[in-house]
Amino acid sequence: MQIQVLKQLFQRDLDKLKQEISAYQSEQQLWVVEKNIPNSAGNLCLHLAGNLKHFIGKVLGGADFVRDRPSEFALKNIPKAVLIKQVEETIVVVSTSLDKLTEEDLEKEYPEVVFNEKMSTGYFLTHLAMHLGYHLGQLNYHRRLLDV
Repeated sequence: MQIQVLKQLFQRDLDKLKQEISAYQSEQQLWVVEKNIPNSAGNLCLHLAGNLKHFIGKVLGGADFVRDRPSEFALKNIPKAVLIKQVEETIVVVSTSLDKLTEEDLEKEYPEVVFNEKMSTGYFLTHLAMHLGYHLGQLNYHRRLLDV
């Protein structure tokens, strides 16, 4: 049951990420940073896709993916359509990877040490869902404040 809940939450929030990126009136505004807003919407989108493709897709699902975390924050001016495609790919990778898990797998130790400590797979998946929601909220505010 918990796996299905996680799948629904990731699907919901990744769909919302796609909607937020699509809602930008100006592709240029996706890359704007201003005052105390250190990350652009485009970079947050790349970061979320890279994060989930690595920690869920590669580590848990065996997907062929090499993460370049510095590029998630350094790349600029990627077209909106490319960002949306990244989100769509992430949706598929997350869903197929979670489909491979059993409820018992959630109790097992996550295969990588993250934050210098061991944790269960279920705990880390919950963290990843919350991380997605956190950055999704930032992205929403970015759009409403700067896409004018």
